[in-house]
Amino acid sequence: MGLCSRRPILVPLLTKCHRQLRLQWAREHRYWTLDEWKRVAWSDGSQFLIHHVDGRVRVRRLPGEQLILFCTAGHTQTGDGGIMLWGTFSWAALGPVVVHNVPCHKARIVLEWFEEHTDEFHLMSCPPHSPDLNPMEHIWDVMEPQLRAQTPPCPNISSLRDHCLDIWYNLSPVMYQKFVAYMPRRVAAVLKAKGGATRY
Repeated sequence: MGLCSRRPILVPLLTKCHRQLRLQWAREHRYWTLDEWKRVAWSDGSQFLIHHVDGRVRVRRLPGEQLILFCTAGHTQTGDGGIMLWGTFSWAALGPVVVHNVPCHKARIVLEWFEEHTDEFHLMSCPPHSPDLNPMEHIWDVMEPQLRAQTPPCPNISSLRDHCLDIWYNLSPVMYQKFVAYMPRRVAAVLKAKGGATRY
């Protein structure tokens, strides 16, 4: 038959209303040119943890060994051992990044930056549950493996913050411009999926 066991691809849970909003948004932006996308500023937040377990780790053990040290993976309490980054970027440049333990702290600094640059950029509002329509999500995806590749791992919040900021300020313009250039493809994918999930 050719069927294989595979992990399901994780996608946002989309209600009928979400799909309709995504489809409406895609229709409104289907004819945008690259020059129009270049005038958009993107913003989003993401959490980075000192101890990261993604659920894909597997161990081989005998019955009764589930609590032996090498058969466990440690974790911290929710909100502990991590930071929240809130960043913004456009085709032209990276904007400010706010580092804080509380997501709502993003508002003042990031919104002030947008107010100062209101003549240069249009702040894009994406439909809810649509990370595939915000290229900022892909910047977080680029940063995460770079953070995990650090040897030794970040031992504390201060080190985690410093390393995240170092990665942020050294992101390649070619990389984030590519994410913006793909926006017409993302819009086309949402139209093709009739508002449903896409590969982005």
